[in-house]
Amino acid sequence: MPRGQKSKLRAREKRHQARSEAQRAQDAQATAAEEEQPSTSSSSPSGGSSQDEEKPSTSQAQPNTGRYHRTPLDDTAILLVQFLLRKYNMREPITKEDMIKHVIKKHKVHFREILRKASELMVLAFGIDLKEVDPTRHRYALISKLQRTNDDRLRGEEIMPQTGLLMTVLCVIFMKGNCATEKDMWEVLNVMGIYADKKHFIYGDPKKLITEDWVQERYLLYRQVSNSNPPCREFLWGPRAYAETSKMKVLEFLAKVHDTVPSAFPSWYEEALQDEEERARARFTALVHTGALATGPSMANFGSFSHLY
Repeated sequence: MPRGQKSKLRAREKRHQARSEAQRAQDAQATAAEEEQPSTSSSSPSGGSSQDEEKPSTSQAQPNTGRYHRTPLDDTAILLVQFLLRKYNMREPITKEDMIKHVIKKHKVHFREILRKASELMVLAFGIDLKEVDPTRHRYALISKLQRTNDDRLRGEEIMPQTGLLMTVLCVIFMKGNCATEKDMWEVLNVMGIYADKKHFIYGDPKKLITEDWVQERYLLYRQVSNSNPPCREFLWGPRAYAETSKMKVLEFLAKVHDTVPSAFPSWYEEALQDEEERARARFTALVHTGALATGPSMANFGSFSHLY
């Protein structure tokens, strides 16, 4: 097959896969929204990157070449997401026993598969990790990809539905060299069915959310590109994004979407590791300056801080 035709086929398969992932996430959000609270956004990033060498070396899930069809296990996973959100918002413990008793029921034999699907949906739709914190008693916890700061609305009493979409936007910026043009951003979001000029059925006006709301909340910087002709604008991480998440967490989010590990993206992984070490050094320095750590000759020879994270 000619190279041009192969490229078009691969691009078409990527679009199908991204739409399927986005649809699953949106199904989870819509179901949760009906029971829990008014929702405003979410989805998952496609592989929209200019760095072709960053494609993961591990095997990918087979692309969906047709319309996405939900299975009974998919439906149960979506119901489990709704159950987990309710437990989280009511600050009740999450146990395997409760999940089987109240949601999974007759599908008990498929518990691991359903839990895996629900865990993926929690990340894609809400930017929330489902972690087993007590393997003996099979207790679980939901951990946000964002560490909330001083906004009362975001202190953790309730899941923020926009987190998944925000992680997507931050991921695109990171993939594009820490600065993404408006054109780059919407090319990725369009693949997921999110358009600047169309209302989204979950969160309303995506352009306002991204170019105004998150800019005001300091998650994003949105500025004019210098000497651009015709004039164009670009996105960067804002100070609140740097405070509440990290490049490694964003890369983990991307890896989760592609069913792989962060190290499958070598150069981004290296940059994320460097960012983690710089953060560790900054934390260590702050502790020294505040007197929280003793200083002395032993500290002077302290080289690598990588073990702090």
